[in-house]
Amino acid sequence: MSDIQLNDDWKKHLQSTFETDTMSALKDFLRNEKNQGKVILPHSSLWFNALNSTPLEQVKVVILGQDPYPTPGHAHGLCFSVLPDVKPIPKSLINIYKELQDDLGIINHNGHLQSWAEQGVLLLNSVLTVASGQANSHQGKGWELFTDAIINELNNQARPLVFVLWGAYAQKKGAIIDSKRHFVIRSPHPSPLSAYRGFFGSKPFSKINQFLQQQGQDEINWQV
Repeated sequence: MSDIQLNDDWKKHLQSTFETDTMSALKDFLRNEKNQGKVILPHSSLWFNALNSTPLEQVKVVILGQDPYPTPGHAHGLCFSVLPDVKPIPKSLINIYKELQDDLGIINHNGHLQSWAEQGVLLLNSVLTVASGQANSHQGKGWELFTDAIINELNNQARPLVFVLWGAYAQKKGAIIDSKRHFVIRSPHPSPLSAYRGFFGSKPFSKINQFLQQQGQDEINWQV
């Protein structure tokens, strides 16, 4: 992965993780996938888009996702986000937007969340790549170790952060987070299968901004 660009702010904290056998095996796996003619999503230049868009020192909020979208032209390295011209917007993101409208009255018409990332919202998937058309195909190949290291680094930050854990997968992934120091929001996943079990009505966006205001930080503008 030496050809992949990662900003220095994150690189210095993750260098030891890159040097592990697990990450070496992940690199070999991804190379073999390409050699077999498989299309890996998103493009390699966007694998670390979440980290490059939200340097460690700028992180205010962390939203944990699972895998990139397996549909070509959708994933661009930020969880739940798609490129601006993607229609229809994915169903989980539609539900996120429904809750945003109910919570703060904000209506968004495209699924591109880059502006959230640039305001300090780290939109981190647990697994950073997927084979085109094959959901979850890169789970258990090593990315989880890497993103665990990111979460551990965030948990160790002296300043309090907001962690948003939607669904059982994210809640298990975020089990190490110290909720005495950080503000942790837990609810069901915004998927159509589970949103009605408590995601709707959870008002995460106003809760986040209220916490940031209490910390003397700028609120997130959730309009995209």
